[in-house]
Amino acid sequence: MPALDAFDSFLFSLSRAFCSSFAVFVQIQGCLICLILAFGWACAAYVRNRQIKQMKDSMRHGNSFSFLCCDVNELEHSNQVNLPRVSVVMPLKGFGEHNLHNWRSQITSLYGGPLEFLFVVESTEDPAYHAVSLLISDFKDEVDAKVLVAGLSTTCSQKIHNQLVGVDKMHKDTKYVLFLDDDVRLHPGSIGALTAEMEKNPDIFIQTGYPLDLPSGSLGSYCIYEYHMPCSMGFATGGKTFFLWGGCMMMHADDFRLDRYGVVSGLRDGGYSDDMTLAAIAGAHKRLITSPPVAVFPHPLASDLTFPRYWNYLRKQTFVLESYTTKVNWIMNRALFTTHCYLSWGFVAPYFMSMIHITAALRIYIKGYSLEETALTSGGLLLVCCLATCTAIELLSMWNLTRIEVQLCNMLSPEAPKLSLASYNWSLVFIAMVVDNFLYPVSAIRSHFSQSINWSGIRYHLRNGKIYKIERSKDKGPVFTDLGGKNLYGKKGAPPKASFLSSLARSMAQWHQPKKYDV
Repeated sequence: MPALDAFDSFLFSLSRAFCSSFAVFVQIQGCLICLILAFGWACAAYVRNRQIKQMKDSMRHGNSFSFLCCDVNELEHSNQVNLPRVSVVMPLKGFGEHNLHNWRSQITSLYGGPLEFLFVVESTEDPAYHAVSLLISDFKDEVDAKVLVAGLSTTCSQKIHNQLVGVDKMHKDTKYVLFLDDDVRLHPGSIGALTAEMEKNPDIFIQTGYPLDLPSGSLGSYCIYEYHMPCSMGFATGGKTFFLWGGCMMMHADDFRLDRYGVVSGLRDGGYSDDMTLAAIAGAHKRLITSPPVAVFPHPLASDLTFPRYWNYLRKQTFVLESYTTKVNWIMNRALFTTHCYLSWGFVAPYFMSMIHITAALRIYIKGYSLEETALTSGGLLLVCCLATCTAIELLSMWNLTRIEVQLCNMLSPEAPKLSLASYNWSLVFIAMVVDNFLYPVSAIRSHFSQSINWSGIRYHLRNGKIYKIERSKDKGPVFTDLGGKNLYGKKGAPPKASFLSSLARSMAQWHQPKKYDV
């Protein structure tokens, strides 16, 4: 019987250590995290599926327009003429492969009331300006749409600046304002469904929705899909929620005209994230946020979405936890930061331990060691089996929710090409789960110590949770946006290409250099 070499001795020692009481606790905790996620997705699937059944029942009773509303009487002319005016504000930045399709889905809404679309760009040099201008010219006799040039932001993020310019220019009779990201693909009845809920319950402060990511096949796109999935259960409540997604927010126009609850000043004076700022205001004033079950939107990811672009997106997502409006908001962000980091690495650690257990078992089998010689027990493999079972349940629940949301999106947009689960690679989904949860704490810690972020070629610096300095430099920013792969500058203003390694080296250098604050 062969003697243990140094590698095998170390490997078996590690496997034995991972059978200690603390290690067993960590692995059981990982199993519980998987089961909790599976339960949350099952509840979300129930809410979405209930909406599907309601639409099918409506169709069986002769309502062929159930994708617009389940009560066909609401489509009567007498009801449509009394619908309130809605202004749709879309801050634009860059132009990519999915933008035209998304914009068409927005301006061809079947909402029956007065409706205007305000596309807001930073300048006429933005590639989005000419693209959306051509689109509007094609529909000039059919929709009320215009392009606004907002200019450069000086006190808040460029997106928030564009949104506030759009609000300032909206129609004087507008009752509701709907903020949309330019990568949101609306359903024909989305605006009507959101407006109907606002009319039913005037106490609603914000109505929101959530995207259904359509991965393009790269690991980066699957990491983004996996990053969004845990949050999706918070939006599939069918009603009240504490979550808010900046890609779709409907609010009362008078809240902006009168600056109620400080919505305008809170966004304008140092605001970095629109949804985090408004969610904090809603929490501070105990205002209601809701998410109707039909508010789920297809979100195709760029076909060339690389891993570095996923990392840039993750950096921006974790950076929002560094912005805050009040002391209570700061405490909540820190609690979310700590909890998310703990759960992320608590999710990843059991897989590392399982890999050690499996490797040790394979070495025993290949080398012919006896269990007495290695002093190992079957406890490690038992833990591996438990984790594998819980992971399978989690992936099945994630698959089921995605399947139901795909079906719901197909029913809500009967004229659009059908979405399918066939393109989803579930092996990559599992890898993305581990990679994303491992990198989240790294990104969050990096954001905490840097206090600055490059967002679409603009570097924002925070102090006390607010933007206090904005730097613009095309030469140091990305050429494409992270998710949609949108060209930010066009051919004329495109900065020279830089390798990922040089970009990473520059990022590390900025991380280690001392911070300088303006006085």
